[in-house]
Amino acid sequence: MQVETHYARSGDLRIAYQVVGKGPLDLVFVPGFISNLDHYWDEPALAHFLNRLGSFSRLILFDKRGTGLSDRLGALPTLEERMDDVRAVLDAVNSKRAALFGISEGGAMSILFAATYPERTQALVLYGAYGHFPSWVLPPDKLAAFLEMIDRDWGTGTSLKAFAPSKLSDERFRRWWARFERLGASPSAVIALMQMNSEIDIRHILPAIRVPTFVLHRTDDPRVNVEAGRYLGATIPGAKYVELSGSDHVAWVGDVDRLADEIEEFLTGARGAPEPDRVLATVLFTDIVDSTKRAVELGDRRWRGLLEQHDQVIREELARYRGCEIKTIGDGFLATFDGPARAVQCASAIIKPIRALGLEVRCGVHTGEIETKGDDIGGVAVHIAARIAALAEGGQVLVSRTVRDLVAGSNLLLVEKGAYTLKGLSEDMLLFAVAAEWRTLRPIA
Repeated sequence: MQVETHYARSGDLRIAYQVVGKGPLDLVFVPGFISNLDHYWDEPALAHFLNRLGSFSRLILFDKRGTGLSDRLGALPTLEERMDDVRAVLDAVNSKRAALFGISEGGAMSILFAATYPERTQALVLYGAYGHFPSWVLPPDKLAAFLEMIDRDWGTGTSLKAFAPSKLSDERFRRWWARFERLGASPSAVIALMQMNSEIDIRHILPAIRVPTFVLHRTDDPRVNVEAGRYLGATIPGAKYVELSGSDHVAWVGDVDRLADEIEEFLTGARGAPEPDRVLATVLFTDIVDSTKRAVELGDRRWRGLLEQHDQVIREELARYRGCEIKTIGDGFLATFDGPARAVQCASAIIKPIRALGLEVRCGVHTGEIETKGDDIGGVAVHIAARIAALAEGGQVLVSRTVRDLVAGSNLLLVEKGAYTLKGLSEDMLLFAVAAEWRTLRPIA
């Protein structure tokens, strides 16, 4: 089958995508850790599976940045950057709202997208997915052995036993798989990607999912333990969970028609979900240290002029890092971001120029579910971010453990500061500070 490949612009990179079918539902196929759109169609079982999905949807396929036909420029991306790629592809095909089908590693970025952009997510389908890599995929000791295998054998098809053991005796499929490895990513890229994946932990945001969700998992999945699927099904509010028989992790091996049937039945009956008023967001609070004292020292007019300069600096950095100003509170700012790394970068970027004004600011960053109230926001996540900011020292950016987990794989340097008691929370919260040496790098979002 001849399918045209196009490219969507995501920041400075180009993301390869294809569109199959003309159904009334947009369905985004979010692949596992490697993919290659052109090579997909050389495997009859995979082509059949994609055509089944395309029979009831407008199926949108793409290669994540760093893999397949997409750009491989720069460092390997974070979940947040890959989430941006989904949005870029949706924009390129003029899709306002789509269902996401996240497979394996692709499940994490699909979950993050669905929680952050519920207005653009019609439904969420997860297959062989997980919320925490070390718990359900590979603990550290087994990861080391897997990375050694990649370093030694990548491109020969050896990894097939970890993904589709039922195909080990199929020489034609094994040759296709070996080429799939080579066309999906280089050995070094795969090693770096697996190391990044080993830090994935999105368990904190699962309760924030507010779209219809369907979780599928095979009982004897050799790659991702079935308990991962059971956990997702039990933790995501209102999720439907179906456990399939089979001992292959790869979705298009085994009873692919049963899998396609289950997905079709769920999606074609999942339309018309109410518009959400709760979304996942990263909240940033800023606060000027000793502001009252400085105001008294300077007098009202000089203090007002200094505050105007302070506000201008923060608004410029919010625009640079795609933050959304919610409001000013006293002499601080409340802002939201659709990705935690940008929020931390923004907070770090304001420290030096504000200090040049003769002021010190402290910042708190937390990712969680917020309630939208017109132009304002509320919810526990907002209160947590404010209380984290109050604990920060002058010139310091403090972040929650949730933020730390979600920026895994980025170049952010975070230092553990210990567990703190936050008013209103039953358990202490582990906090991290952005290392001062990282802030001097001023990375570009």
